[in-house]
Amino acid sequence: MKDKNNNKDKIYYTIFSIIIIVIAVIIGFSLINRNNNKENSKEISYTELITKINENAVEKIEMTVGSTAIKVKLKNEEEEKNAIVPSTQAFIELVQEKVQEGNLIDLKQKKTSIILRISDTLLSLLPTIMIVALFVVLFKMQGLGDKGKLYDAESEKTNITFKDVAGLDEEKNELLEIVNFLKEPKKFQEMGAKIPRGILLYGKPGTGKTLIAKAIAGEAKVPFISMSGSEFIEMFAGLGASRVRKLFEKAKKVSPCIVFIDEIDAIGARRTGGSGAESENNQTLNQLLVEMDGFDSDQTVIVLAATNRPEMLDKALLRPGRFDRQITIAVPDAKGREEILKIHSANKPLGEDIDLKDIATDTAGFTGAELANVLNEAAIIATTRQHEKIVMDDLEEAVKKVTVGLQKNSRVISEKDKKLTAYHEAGHAIVSKYLETQQDVKEVSIIPRGLAGGYTMYKTNEDKYYISKTEMEEKLVALLGGRAAEQIALNDISTGASNDIEVATELAKDMVRKYGMSDRVGPINLESKEQYELQAFGNNIEDIIGVEVKELIDTAYKKAQELILEHMDKLHAVAQKLLEKETITAEEFQKIFNR
Repeated sequence: MKDKNNNKDKIYYTIFSIIIIVIAVIIGFSLINRNNNKENSKEISYTELITKINENAVEKIEMTVGSTAIKVKLKNEEEEKNAIVPSTQAFIELVQEKVQEGNLIDLKQKKTSIILRISDTLLSLLPTIMIVALFVVLFKMQGLGDKGKLYDAESEKTNITFKDVAGLDEEKNELLEIVNFLKEPKKFQEMGAKIPRGILLYGKPGTGKTLIAKAIAGEAKVPFISMSGSEFIEMFAGLGASRVRKLFEKAKKVSPCIVFIDEIDAIGARRTGGSGAESENNQTLNQLLVEMDGFDSDQTVIVLAATNRPEMLDKALLRPGRFDRQITIAVPDAKGREEILKIHSANKPLGEDIDLKDIATDTAGFTGAELANVLNEAAIIATTRQHEKIVMDDLEEAVKKVTVGLQKNSRVISEKDKKLTAYHEAGHAIVSKYLETQQDVKEVSIIPRGLAGGYTMYKTNEDKYYISKTEMEEKLVALLGGRAAEQIALNDISTGASNDIEVATELAKDMVRKYGMSDRVGPINLESKEQYELQAFGNNIEDIIGVEVKELIDTAYKKAQELILEHMDKLHAVAQKLLEKETITAEEFQKIFNR
């Protein structure tokens, strides 16, 4: 049904566009034709024309039926002239009178061309056409509120069930109650239980918020209405609130059903006292609050919403009676990642050497969408390499492509830059090797990928949910290892460490401002505080923060230099190996330390 309506709209818009183009071409042709006529001939005033007629100085007059514009050919002149007569009938009578008196005037009358007549008619009707077009636009706007995509219970979009969702076992168990409520609402109502008004799903992008919402509809076999928060907002005042009303009207007609609003922070952000766009957002949010309060007990409509930024939402949305439940959709753990990889690899031919468990271990922190992307990239790489199946090498290359960037073998690099990159990456690897909390080196390369001239990859042996202060301090040392190696080994520094310095600075700032890991500042959160809020902690609090951040960076850099100086033989060995092979594996890296 929705596709048919969309096709009708496309036909209407196509016809409307063709008509507008034809009208514009006709009017344009008419205006160009008239401008050309004006440019090719000179003007003569009406009073001067009458004088010339009386003096018998006019040889020929050419008139067009229905037009007051005429062409005049004077005796003894080559060029024709244009003139405008106030009354064509009176002018014709005057010319005929002069002809009867003996004046030799050739008076010709010709019909207007069809295009000119049509264009004149269109020009005269242009204001009316514009008014009609405006009414059509306003009329169509009344239907813009009906923008939510409705998928019925048999739609392909609602064929997704909980078996298609992996890595979210606890979340699925939590949402099974909602599925049972949608399947048997009377059973719960007889017990006096009220249907939850709304459920807020929040988490990082790509964690599966939209997928699990569709799975609920698929499990319950109920219609699913999907709409993005940005679709409510338009340049026309009041349209957002109208769309909210029509969305819930549609939901009530097909209940029991699920309404899914993606990126709800677009309309659900905290209300302000502003005007213009902010006032329109406030109006849209107010209407949403009213609609969520207005469900009758027999209307089984559940609102699911997803956002990446729950802290931005208005508190009125989060109170009981509206979004009763708030569920965090977290990044999957190792087991969850393995299950996700199995789902997305089900239709892909995998080689015997592939171990999805190893891939799951090496992709800590990846979301479901990122894992799906890795397998898709692996399939593309395998096809390009003309492999019959996806092999482990294809998957590892896909992980590098997603995390670091595309390998650039064609880039011409000077020997000086190669040497600098080799010592830089060797510095990261050597420093990390002698830091207890840092992960083992997996691969070091001086082949450019993405924006990086080289890279050092680390093994991820476990999922981390908390990071200690010691780990953060040693992470700073590892980040600055490349710069320290450049300075000590080559007695020079380069711009290659810019990203490392940026990441290290942000990490140090977070340690002081966000995590309260500074003795001088104390366990206080100063992140995203305004100037007037910071003053509550003292007039020189920003100076103290700056000093603490600099001290963390300086200490880490000094530690990195000490480690480099202590293991210079290993630094030279790793750098030389990189210059020879360009890429060294974990085994090759470890051999250098086993000598």
